[in-house]
Amino acid sequence: MSIKQALFGGASRELIGLDISSSAVKLLELARRGDRYSVESFAVEALPHGAVTDRQITDPRAVGEVISRAVSRAGTRNRQAAVAVAGSSVITKVIAMPAALSDNDREEQIKAEADQYIPYPIDEVNLDFQVLGPAARDRDNVEVLLAACRKEQVESRIAALEIAGLTPKVVDIEAYALENACELLTHQMPANGVGKTVAVVDVGASTTSLLVLHDLQSVYTRDQAYGGRQLTEDIMRFYGMSYEEAGKAKRLGNLPPNYETEVLSHFIADMAQQIDRSLQFFFAAASRHNVIDQLILGGGCAHIPGIDVAMQKRLQIPCVIAQPFAKMSIGARAKPAQLGQDQASMLIAAGLALRAFDLDN
Repeated sequence: MSIKQALFGGASRELIGLDISSSAVKLLELARRGDRYSVESFAVEALPHGAVTDRQITDPRAVGEVISRAVSRAGTRNRQAAVAVAGSSVITKVIAMPAALSDNDREEQIKAEADQYIPYPIDEVNLDFQVLGPAARDRDNVEVLLAACRKEQVESRIAALEIAGLTPKVVDIEAYALENACELLTHQMPANGVGKTVAVVDVGASTTSLLVLHDLQSVYTRDQAYGGRQLTEDIMRFYGMSYEEAGKAKRLGNLPPNYETEVLSHFIADMAQQIDRSLQFFFAAASRHNVIDQLILGGGCAHIPGIDVAMQKRLQIPCVIAQPFAKMSIGARAKPAQLGQDQASMLIAAGLALRAFDLDN
């Protein structure tokens, strides 16, 4: 397998996006007619506690069985999938290389010089590269994005897919998948994002990912170990429940009347503080940006009722809940009502599903 196939892979017109988070598997299949997308199928299936730990699959068989259930529930016949690894498990570098090199020659040179860029033996990593364009200061060179990931991160995902009877076509990076999904959010941005600075915050079960766009271009990313699992653990402690009981009660809204004031309000305040901290890191790193024009909330925590109003009040930034499918047609098989409820948590799955339409297929 070449390094170009080993990590990112190639696009396919038939491809499902599979977001394997620490709490659930989210499946999404898109189609495109002209310049419009449609949702063909989707499913969300909860993962058993501990099957994915610290964003690494620890039980591929359990994850594979959940993926199989998601495929069955979605009703898709598609058997090619795109998945993603966490950005924290990937090393990326932009390097300069001669523009005249062919892809094969470039691959051989990267292999030969890998120890200059990657602190692991080359036989322990999957590598990929993408030519970004001409180097700014030397037109004889091009800028090349090099990505390297420890093999066990990729192989555990491939093993889970194969257990589910799927073929891994693309292994992406979560931050890039999130960025890819932002093309589905421009309708929620002021001036469709043109000339604006927009923060997309995906608050998952264990990780909060911040992506800042300026003029629709990514200018900053940051992952933080914080998410909805904290709320589940707060419910456990406050009401003396097991983790499974607390998770079920949270999903069903089956909690005592004092839940909102005694538990949820504290979590919302903490969530706002975590987001504000990430934004302060952005302002410090990007001194020419000092204003966020719009905050778009995604991830499972975006489904908390009134969370957009609470974040806007606490952060003093206009805030909306991500609606990536608002401009799409929804097939009956995709269960439109359920998809509408879950869409804010489908951003990474959407970014992966969009890989089916990459132009370099």
